[in-house]
Amino acid sequence: MSEENRILVGIPVYNEAKYINSVLSEVCKYAKDVLIVDDGSTDLTPALLAGHPVEVIRHSENRGYGRSLQDMFRWAAVDQFDWLITMDCDEQHEPAAIPSFIQAINDDDADLISGSRYLSLHPENDLPPQDRRAINAMMTEELNRVLNISITDAFCGFKAYRVSTLKAFSFDVDGYEFPMQFWVQAAANCLNIKEVPVRLIYNDPTRTFGGPLNDPEQRLQHYKDVLAREMKRHPSPCFA
Repeated sequence: MSEENRILVGIPVYNEAKYINSVLSEVCKYAKDVLIVDDGSTDLTPALLAGHPVEVIRHSENRGYGRSLQDMFRWAAVDQFDWLITMDCDEQHEPAAIPSFIQAINDDDADLISGSRYLSLHPENDLPPQDRRAINAMMTEELNRVLNISITDAFCGFKAYRVSTLKAFSFDVDGYEFPMQFWVQAAANCLNIKEVPVRLIYNDPTRTFGGPLNDPEQRLQHYKDVLAREMKRHPSPCFA
């Protein structure tokens, strides 16, 4: 890791016993400080985590992807890390890409470094479920239009955050719609945004969002509703 920046790698997990050992073994090759937020796993995930040199926050029940990220933000700030890199634990994010984020961090020209699965085409990319790709494309286009930003992938969880900027944010979205709230506030706070390419990997297309968000139309409408609410709450001269 960089000697100039203290960097924490944060990983939300929920029933990831299938992947925990392989993913964390690789992550720990690139990171000495790793935080896991176990979002109420009911499988062997908690027991397997004990076998790795990582810090763990455990939710007594499933509270949502957005809540797990909020816990990471608070931990990183309290423990005075300079940067937080977040990634998933289902082998859809390659630990070998962590050095690319560290290089972008060391360039010191951005506050947010966001992974993009669509910034460049990788010959080994997978094809995502059609509704997910379509919704991602629609919401990414809408965010660019209303926030005056230029991104290619609104929903990639592989990111690096400059921790000092996060104190200006106010989050209350706990689920998978969290990116809508985040991007609005990132634009409202005039963060400098950089994208780095990451591989597009879908090794389990049967994974669901849970509840009504499993329906693509309801999911899209919910994302739009959260975006509209956040736009009203966070007007900013940085917007178009």
